[in-house]
Amino acid sequence: MAASVDSVATGRPSAPRPGPVPWVAMYHSVGDCSDDPYRITVTPGRLERQLAWLRRRGLRGVSVAELLAARARGEGRGLVGLTFDDGYTDFLTGALPLLRRFRCGATLFVLPGRLGGDNAWDPLGPRKPLLTADGIRRAAAEGVEIGSHGLTHVDLTRADDATLTAEVAESRARLEELTGAPADGFCYPYGTVDARAVEAVRKAGYTYACAIDPGPLTGPHALPRAHVGQNDTAWRLHLKLRLHRLRRRPVEGL
Repeated sequence: MAASVDSVATGRPSAPRPGPVPWVAMYHSVGDCSDDPYRITVTPGRLERQLAWLRRRGLRGVSVAELLAARARGEGRGLVGLTFDDGYTDFLTGALPLLRRFRCGATLFVLPGRLGGDNAWDPLGPRKPLLTADGIRRAAAEGVEIGSHGLTHVDLTRADDATLTAEVAESRARLEELTGAPADGFCYPYGTVDARAVEAVRKAGYTYACAIDPGPLTGPHALPRAHVGQNDTAWRLHLKLRLHRLRRRPVEGL
């Protein structure tokens, strides 16, 4: 890339220009969605059609780490992020075979404080089992990026200082011990985020973090995502992608 006029004149590199915000899809569970009050589940058949839609459009799903690294090299065109929150056991049976089939990558955000537990934070149910340590290691061995969703799935904007530190920093340490690999990504439970939570995530050493719609906080440690559910047909996905490109303005650091 050619040096800017400012950098030539001053002899100093100019600040990087704001970049477009990447499109990142947010999934949760992949399985039976007959009882799904929070709309967090897609069937394997629906996920298959959604991944096929991406490929027909010349797009490929990758982990957030791969997406950001490719963009930093100027090679991110045609890539979108695929994320799966909470770490449900059905990721291995419902999502992973389809990701392999379509040659897609993904980021799986897990809760190291609830290994082998369930989604007790969802009072309306149904109870969905979460991956054990062995299940997380299996996903990592398949090339899935493992990121932190906190220790126990609490709203960080309401957490006291000790809880915030544990949910952010301790969860990263536990994941790195569990997988033997760096945990570079974080995902805010419930998608709720404020400046204090962003600073805690940055201080803990994460390279990036995902939210849902962080507004003015949007940046590498507060990436917006598009919820993808069972009702998202090809036409709805087209609209979500188009609206993202229209609504999201370039942001410094991306």
